Amino acid sequence: MEYYDPTMCTCSPENPMTMGISAVLKENIDGKLIKEVLEQLRVRFPYFYVRAKIEGNDIVVVPNPLPITVRNSWEPIELASKEANYHLAAIKYEGKRICLEMTHTLSDGAGVFPYFKSLLFLYLSKKTGESFDKQGFRLPGSEIPEAETGDPFAGVDTDGAQEPLYQRKPTQDHYRLKTGGNEKNHVFFLKLPEKAVMKYCRENDGSPNVLMAVLIARAIRRADKESEKTITVSIATDHKAMLGNFENYRMFANAYEVDFPKKRENEDILRACTLTRGQLMLQAQPENSVWYIKTRKLGFEKMKAMPLEMKMDMLPKAAGANRWTASVSYVNSRSFGPLDEYIEELYCFAETRSVDIMCEVACINHSFFVALGQRGCSRAVFEALLCELEQAQIPFEKMGDEEYRLCGFRYDDI
Repeated sequence: MEYYDPTMCTCSPENPMTMGISAVLKENIDGKLIKEVLEQLRVRFPYFYVRAKIEGNDIVVVPNPLPITVRNSWEPIELASKEANYHLAAIKYEGKRICLEMTHTLSDGAGVFPYFKSLLFLYLSKKTGESFDKQGFRLPGSEIPEAETGDPFAGVDTDGAQEPLYQRKPTQDHYRLKTGGNEKNHVFFLKLPEKAVMKYCRENDGSPNVLMAVLIARAIRRADKESEKTITVSIATDHKAMLGNFENYRMFANAYEVDFPKKRENEDILRACTLTRGQLMLQAQPENSVWYIKTRKLGFEKMKAMPLEMKMDMLPKAAGANRWTASVSYVNSRSFGPLDEYIEELYCFAETRSVDIMCEVACINHSFFVALGQRGCSRAVFEALLCELEQAQIPFEKMGDEEYRLCGFRYDDI
C-alpha cells in the first residue's frame, strides 16, 4: 500500500465518509439501461469497481467482479456491505433523478465527475439514439493514462519541502448549530442564475465559493444574533489541482478555514468578501500543498506500524470530529458538453460529519445548483440565507427540500 492509496480505515458506520452526485434529467430513469452502462464502464474505470479487504496490517481495495447495485429508491443502504455487493459505490434513482454515491476515501469530486459524466454519456446515447461528440469524456476503449491512476505527485519534490511561513491554527470552540439531538438531517436545494452570481462576485471581490462562505456565515449570524462565538467556514480545495494534476482520481481534497468573529457581524459584504478571500489566498498556496503531501507521507509511515484494530478505532473518530461550523465545496462542473440539454438540475452531496452545515455547489446550463445539507431539520439558517440573497439582490429559486439520505457504511466479509 502506498501513501496515496485510499485510507479505508477512516470509514466506519459512525463515519461513513460518503459523497454523492445527483442529476435530474428530462425523462424518467431506465434502471435496466443504467445497469448495462455501469458494466460497460468497468473497463475504463476499474479503480471504482473495488471492494475492501484486510491485507496484512491494513484495509486495502481489490477488484470486485460483482455488479454495482442499482436501486429504484432514495432510501440509503450501507456501502461495503452485502446489500451493496460489497462495493464502495452505489446508484439510486427515483423518477427523473439519479444519484451516484461513493465513499469519499476512494475519490473526491474532481475524480468522480468524469465517471458520472461518462455514465450519463453512455446512458443518454442508448436512451436517445443520438451520436454525441466524445470529446471530453472517458469512455470504454480509450487509454487510461498514468496521470489518472498513478502517484498524483510523482514529479513533485515533496521530500525537500519546507514548512510554510503561514499556517493557520484551527479556531477553538467554534459556533455549533443548535439541534434537538434526535432530528433527521435535512437538505435544501436552490437554483441561482450564473450571470447574477458572477456579476456580484466581480463587484464584491469574491468567487462563488467565497461568496457562499460569506452568505452562509451571515445567515448563521442572522439566525442566532445572541451567540458570541466565532463562525468558522471551511472552503474545499484540491491539492492535486494546486500542483498541476487535474486528471488523477485519488482523494487529495483539503479544506482551508476562514473565520467570522462576532465583532465583524455588521461589516458590509464587500469587506467581508475581501477579508475572506485574503484568508483563503494565504492558505491556498502551492508550497502549502507540497508541505501537506510531505506531512501525509510521514504520517503514513508512522501509521503503517499501528495495529489494525487501533487504526480502525482511532482514524474514524479523528476524521469525523466536528472541526467547523460550515463547509463550502464548489467542484468545477460547468458543462457536460452535448449532454447539457438533457440535464435539468445537478447537485453534489457530502456527509455532515465534520461540520454542521455542508454547502455543495455545482454549475450547469448557466445556473448554480446549491445543496445545503445540515444537521437537524430547522429551517432557520436556510430562511436566513434566503434573506441574505434577497438583500444582495441575487435571484433564487427554491427547488425543494427533504431528509438528507446518503448511503452509510458497514464492513461485511473483509
